[in-house]
Amino acid sequence: MNRVKTGIKGLDEMLAGGFLAETANLVEGAPGTGKTTLGMQFIYSGITQFGEPGLIMTFEEFPQQYYRDAEALGWNFRELEQADKLRVIMTSPEVSKADLEHASGRIGAMAREVGARRILVDSLSHFERLSSDPVELRNVLYGFINALKREGLTSVLTRESPALIGESDSAEEDVAFIVDSYILLRYVEIESAIRKALLVLKVRGSDHAKDIRQFEITTGGIEVRSKFEGREGIMSGSPRRMSESFIEAFVRR
Repeated sequence: MNRVKTGIKGLDEMLAGGFLAETANLVEGAPGTGKTTLGMQFIYSGITQFGEPGLIMTFEEFPQQYYRDAEALGWNFRELEQADKLRVIMTSPEVSKADLEHASGRIGAMAREVGARRILVDSLSHFERLSSDPVELRNVLYGFINALKREGLTSVLTRESPALIGESDSAEEDVAFIVDSYILLRYVEIESAIRKALLVLKVRGSDHAKDIRQFEITTGGIEVRSKFEGREGIMSGSPRRMSESFIEAFVRR
């Protein structure tokens, strides 16, 4: 299968080589878990490692904020824009939805202008203000995501989780059914220290790693590291140690 590598150490391995081409990939987590950083790294790696220009669509932050955040990680987004390999677009869900419905829209024109193959949409949470009806909102998101696919783009879509630590109480899972892959980022408390956990919940049409792994945001971006071994209840936010007999039987086997 045609794989679109994220360029993120450890994540491509979990995804069996990367995202599938021209798919929509949701990254959900609490504020500060690294959703936007993961998306920016996906765009930056695409340009610098794989020759795939990209777009960043933001509904809240000004482009200058992305330039500053990228610079802190050693990524020069201004230079990439000047080289016509990147475009950072500040818009609104209403405008972007209407724009993508027309072949002559601004977003499609920008994608063609730079030859974009990837896009970061930060974040889908802003679409919730378009409708209070879950069915209508799902249809809106479905149309938006399909429009990105029609432009030939592989997308990373971020979404805020209301739960700071542990699992969300939200029953709204419509987006999870629409997207092609679903990645969860979580804070985890272990021995009075906060760590970050990453789990690939699904990849439509492909196998993927089922374990929960630790990750860190370093000076060069996100690095996915070792599995959480010897503990259970990781995604609850407060994991417990497994009994030695369980570890011997199932983890070390």
